Amino acid sequence: MMANDHGTVLATMVFNLVAPTGVIAPVGVQLRYDSRNPYEISMKLNVGTDGQVDWVIARDLLADGLIAEAGEGDVRIRSRLDEPTLVMIALSSPSGQATFEVNADQLADFLNDTYDAVAPGDEHRWMNLDETLSQLLSHNL
Repeated sequence: MMANDHGTVLATMVFNLVAPTGVIAPVGVQLRYDSRNPYEISMKLNVGTDGQVDWVIARDLLADGLIAEAGEGDVRIRSRLDEPTLVMIALSSPSGQATFEVNADQLADFLNDTYDAVAPGDEHRWMNLDETLSQLLSHNL
C-alpha cells in the first residue's frame, strides 16, 4: 500500500563556506525534501554569479551526521568538535571540494519537519515501485 498524500518540506538557511584559515563567505542554501523521493534531501547552493550547485544527499546521512561523524566519499558530515552547535558538511566532486559550517539546530529542525512528512522507516510506503523500476529499466542499467 503506497501512501499518496505527498508533501514537500522546504527550508532556506545559510551555510558558511570555510577554509583552513576560517570562514570565507556565507552561501544561501535551499534544502528540499519531497515524499516522492523519501530517502533523499536535495540542496541548492547559491554560488553567486555562477548560479547554483545542486547536491542530493541521503536523509539518513544527514541524521547520522548530526549525532556522529557520518559519510564517506563525496559527502561527509560531522559536528565541529570545539563548537557543537555547528555541523561541518564536506562536499567533494571531480570539479573541486568545499566544506561548510551549518547551524546544527536549523538542520535538526528541518530534519524533524521531514519526519513529520514521512516517518523514519516508512519511506518504502511512499515509493511507487513500478514507476521507479520502469525509470531504472529505461536507462538500460
